[in-house]
Amino acid sequence: MTDPNVPPPERPEVVHHTTINNPPPQRGGGNSWIAFLVGGIVVVLAVIAVVMMSNGGVETPKTTDIDIDVDMPRPELPEAPKLPDLPTPPPVEPPTLPSPEPAPAT
Repeated sequence: MTDPNVPPPERPEVVHHTTINNPPPQRGGGNSWIAFLVGGIVVVLAVIAVVMMSNGGVETPKTTDIDIDVDMPRPELPEAPKLPDLPTPPPVEPPTLPSPEPAPAT
């Protein structure tokens, strides 16, 4: 143990060093695929809206007098083969339950 009455030894000069760790620069546009997806959806919705507003490219008739012939010949189907008659099942008696009786006295 050291003697408490002795002054402490001279301290060496302490040099402090500061280290600064800078992170590498970030790449820009990490979420650019979301912007691409949203832009694609907007374009598709705009195309659908244009087609719907232009009535699908079909011109509407100018008059309300429309004559359409809907009488069409019906197709005739060939006769289907007849199904065979089902066999008759044998007669079966319904199940019976034994009638409850008191236990025999012993």
